[in-house]
Amino acid sequence: MDEPRRRVLLPGNERFPGTAETEDKGEPCECPFLEAEEWDGVESDWKDITFLSASVAAVAGVPVGFQGARSELQQRAAELGVVVPKDAMLLIGEGRFRRRVLLEVEPGELGADRELYRPGGFAFSRLVQAPWGELARAAKRVRNEAEQRYGRGPTALYAWYLTCRTCSRERNFETLLVAHYAP
Repeated sequence: MDEPRRRVLLPGNERFPGTAETEDKGEPCECPFLEAEEWDGVESDWKDITFLSASVAAVAGVPVGFQGARSELQQRAAELGVVVPKDAMLLIGEGRFRRRVLLEVEPGELGADRELYRPGGFAFSRLVQAPWGELARAAKRVRNEAEQRYGRGPTALYAWYLTCRTCSRERNFETLLVAHYAP
């Protein structure tokens, strides 16, 4: 990205007060902003979505090495010649000992196909604010909501952390929770 992103208040976004305009502290932040009407309570078709996959260790459910896995996935994408879209989803799954990490990519050369993960099915997503200690409760609410909506539990539940150290407090740890249903 050529210039750092600026965060601005989106009109009508009272549900997410942490997305208000921030003071320019000189620290660049490239965290994605998602429009609530496009992501919150939305069902998405995943038949054409493609990811690169890795895993990280988890100690008592807390992921360890997430940034390293992110870097590894970026490097693998470059080696395979696949494009990582701007604001690509970077999802982390559940698990007490291992957690799957998925980086959204656009398929490139045919030779890369065996390395790509195409989950298919569909996903239900919720945009939540999940400060420390709240993510597990928010995930449980989303899992229950998805189960009631579709009559069965999701195949997997993923989190997309939308904030970094620079902006997480002001955006109240905004996170997208994704309940995936395999075909």
